Order: sequence, then C-alpha cells, then structure tokens
Amino acid sequence: MQPNRILPDLQCSLVCQDVRQEANGNLILIGIMQFIPVPETPIAAAQLLVFNRWAAGVGQFSDTVRLIAPDQTTVVAKSDLKFGLQHAHACATNVNVLRNVEFKTPGVYFIEVLVDDVLKLRYPLPVAVPQKQAPTPGAPPPPTTQ
Repeated sequence: MQPNRILPDLQCSLVCQDVRQEANGNLILIGIMQFIPVPETPIAAAQLLVFNRWAAGVGQFSDTVRLIAPDQTTVVAKSDLKFGLQHAHACATNVNVLRNVEFKTPGVYFIEVLVDDVLKLRYPLPVAVPQKQAPTPGAPPPPTTQ
C-alpha cells in the first residue's frame, strides 16, 4: 500500500538577494545573507528572498515563511506558496518573496519556515547598524576636506 501523504523534510533554507536560473535549469543564489547591515533604522527593504528545498514527502503542501521582529511575536512579513511532491524521492524548490520589509529597529529578527502550519525551522537574521568608532586616545584627528 502506497502512502498518499507524508509531510516533507526541509533540506535547506537560505535568505538571499536574488535567485536566477541557468540555461541548464540549475539555480544560482546571489547574496546569501547571514545578517543585514543597514545604515540606520527604520529602513525598508524592497524584497528579501527565502530559498527553501523540500524533500522526502508525498502530497500537496503549503510552505509558509514568516519574518519575526526582535520582540519574537510581531510578524513583520509573510509569504505562502503551494507545492506538491509526487513520490518520496521527489524534491521541490520554493523561493518565497518577502516584499516591502520594514525594519523598525536593529536587533535579531527570525525567519520561521512552516509546512502546513508545522514549524520546521526557525533561525536568526540579525539586522545591524554599524557602530561609529570612538577616536583612539592620542591618535591624530582624521583629515578634513575643504
């Protein structure tokens, strides 16, 4: 007897700036992000892409990606995609697009990846404003331009 539904495993999830496809069908991920450097907050990003690869499942599913604020409760952005896996050896690649994302404060945001409302992965995505360095005592002042 063949199972008609097996919840898939999340093989990988990566936040990136863009995903492109080569002529041979392979995907290229551009600008994989471990953190997001911003000059100041609040600031908005036109889009963030979350690349998810699902495997070892059977059936029709809903892939949900949520960006959670540093307070760990506020959903800043959300994307839902439907996908199907015909047999247990199949895999599906989804690229969830989070548009017009507003980062109101610096801090550690979180990406949550769910399949059919079951949380599969939650990982940090820090948003950092570079710190201005205080001058070193005894160091000459920086040059000025006129």
